[in-house]
Amino acid sequence: MADKQISLPAKLINGGIAGLIGVTCVFPIDLAKTRLQNQQNGQRMYSSMSDCLIKTIRSEGYFGMYRGAAVNLTLVTPEKAIKLAANDFFRHHLSKDGKKLTLLKEMLAGCGAGTCQVIVTTPMEMLKIQLQDAGRIAAQKKLMAAQAQLSPSTGAGAAESVVEARTTAMQITRELLRNKGIAGLYKGLGATLLRDVPFSIVYFPLFANLNKLGQKNPDVKAPFYVSFLSGCLAGSTAAVAVNPCDVIKTRLQSLQRGVNEDSYSGITDCARKIWRNEGPTAFFKGAYCRALVIAPLFGIAQVVYFIGIAEFILDMIPKRRD
Repeated sequence: MADKQISLPAKLINGGIAGLIGVTCVFPIDLAKTRLQNQQNGQRMYSSMSDCLIKTIRSEGYFGMYRGAAVNLTLVTPEKAIKLAANDFFRHHLSKDGKKLTLLKEMLAGCGAGTCQVIVTTPMEMLKIQLQDAGRIAAQKKLMAAQAQLSPSTGAGAAESVVEARTTAMQITRELLRNKGIAGLYKGLGATLLRDVPFSIVYFPLFANLNKLGQKNPDVKAPFYVSFLSGCLAGSTAAVAVNPCDVIKTRLQSLQRGVNEDSYSGITDCARKIWRNEGPTAFFKGAYCRALVIAPLFGIAQVVYFIGIAEFILDMIPKRRD
């Protein structure tokens, strides 16, 4: 049986609502993930997710955990809307005469969705990472200055790093556009594709098949809790599977480096330096955090999407009569 078709406006609204709720709930964990992935051996500020969150609250306050959230909340609506709508679009056009999609076609639909979403995802991730990681870099510079008992002039540099931590997304955007043009906002595009396309290839078919297990009848939707659990399980599985690509993407998109931290010229150079200097386990830094972020994010998304909140909202709007 073909998937039930939902109007494009409903898909966009459902995706947007799901994204806003999900980001608000899990953003602090995402911040911890970014900081854990960016710290290199010998420059470790945090030993775990909980340690990172505790230190962040102590040094930057409660709202420090939401540094960069404004960027996500602004762009997550079009990002989630494109991803969910694109997957449905490709699934619809890949199915013929209402026949059930094969696993290969489900993966192709996910591939198309992942490719489409990077239009918004890349600049969103680029700006978010700068804001999320600024506090770590500022704290690291202050710690190094204190340990070395540097002169007042050098200490001023640490103070400047605190100011850098308060840089806004608009300032970063203007600076990138002025110096590098629109391409500056798409730094790490290849790594983002390398992460998001495989993620969608794994996630969407896995979710669809897990969700079908909860359907008593092909013509009836699975219960909401089945959709939620299917979204959580599929999301966390896909997130851990592509975590090495996420580490590379995070490193490439970080414009500022901490003290004595490596810089990278591209995907291959980044992967080689991480492997050589930090070992293979470094590719799974933040994997636990990323799974904790993605699981509820996609669980919530699928519940909103399948409950059809947007359809309810659209039905309440009086229809125009000619």
